[in-house]
Amino acid sequence: MKHPLQTRASGFTLVEIAIVLVIIGLLLGGVLKGQELIDSARIKSGLNDINSLGVAYNAYVDRFHSLPGDDGGAAGSLASLQSRGGSWAGVTESGNNDGVIGVTQAQVFTAGGEALAFWQALKAGGFIAGNPADTGVAALPRNAFNGLIGVGPGVTSAAGAAALSVCLSQVPGKAARAIDTQFDDGLPDRGSVLATQATAGANTAPGTAATSYSDDNQYTVCRSL
Repeated sequence: MKHPLQTRASGFTLVEIAIVLVIIGLLLGGVLKGQELIDSARIKSGLNDINSLGVAYNAYVDRFHSLPGDDGGAAGSLASLQSRGGSWAGVTESGNNDGVIGVTQAQVFTAGGEALAFWQALKAGGFIAGNPADTGVAALPRNAFNGLIGVGPGVTSAAGAAALSVCLSQVPGKAARAIDTQFDDGLPDRGSVLATQATAGANTAPGTAATSYSDDNQYTVCRSL
């Protein structure tokens, strides 16, 4: 016979364990769903970045009858651009008015060539947000994947061509495939959207197109302007 004051050893009942497991399942489901929503938001942001740049580029050409980054103003000089007044006074680069935005693949994410003039012109004209006086890599907008947005010759396709493009760096494989599918055919080596396999965490310049997308890799994704 047990003593009246003796405490009974207790443990979790099956019902209590079941409740705990349900709660854990709900928490895990919430975390996974939350991550899915974050990934979806980043993909939508990437799509918007590409679309917005295309609109800004064409609006600039329509207004000034010159390419952003290749525009030296009426006199073909930096002073001519600065004389437009307002935000144009902070511009530090102008193009040479040869009808080509002079950027190499290696310069897409470095603001080399006429890339810096491209970003400064779009900002000074009010087509995109940002300080026209920013120079170097600081002049390049950032994308939702913690990478950069660049402009220049995009990825070299399977046909061996690279068109003037807007490019996003550090794009995870899942997002790269989704962006390509939304705009094009979901294939990284053909069409208007092309992708180069990138080094994780690096702003890899566009190069030869990948043959397929893998969720385990990162990509530089480019869409022709």
